[in-house]
Amino acid sequence: MSAEMDALVKGVTDKLEALEAALYGLKQVNGRFTTEDGLVTAEVNSDGALVALTLDEGITALAPPEAAQLILHACKQATEGAGAQRSNIIATLNESLTGSSAVPADQLAPGPDSARR
Repeated sequence: MSAEMDALVKGVTDKLEALEAALYGLKQVNGRFTTEDGLVTAEVNSDGALVALTLDEGITALAPPEAAQLILHACKQATEGAGAQRSNIIATLNESLTGSSAVPADQLAPGPDSARR
């Protein structure tokens, strides 16, 4: 029984470590995108909120609607980059939590039919 308990404790510890790693990773996420012409750089944090926007002086040569589109495009791409990072972290966490070392639910606690076994 000691080996079973050791395996259970190890499984829980591994899952806790995976969760802590995911939480840390999610805090580190940021997205950054610079347009091909270098006129706009947008950076977003782990929540997708804009934290930095850098505009090159050359953007003043653009019409306001064109400049706005370029800014929105950079923000969207930065946000998508951050979203992809978050997705990768969550996918890694899911693999850690549902991997082959997962303890079947019927071994964690007796179910309503446990008396029938």
